[in-house]
Amino acid sequence: MRTFILLSTLSHQGMQTLVATPERLLEVNREIEALGGRVVRQWAVLGEYDIISIVEAPDEAAMARISVELGSRGSARFDSLVAMSAEELIDEMDPGSGA
Repeated sequence: MRTFILLSTLSHQGMQTLVATPERLLEVNREIEALGGRVVRQWAVLGEYDIISIVEAPDEAAMARISVELGSRGSARFDSLVAMSAEELIDEMDPGSGA
């Protein structure tokens, strides 16, 4: 599984839904699972984004499918970033690693 950072910005409709039914956020997480991903960690944040989620998915195509499916509903806009640990980056940068 690959790790992704999913940055979510709620639309006006999405904000109204969250205020009326906060548990909807957990339903979205279950929908991500049904689409082949898994929410590992999640934060509500202040600023440009409203929710930041760490998501595991099999690959970039699966994460794109998740983002498009969720975004098609109109309640939020999503930006997906591929993430790797610092250790993975170090291994990739090590000329002796064979990578």
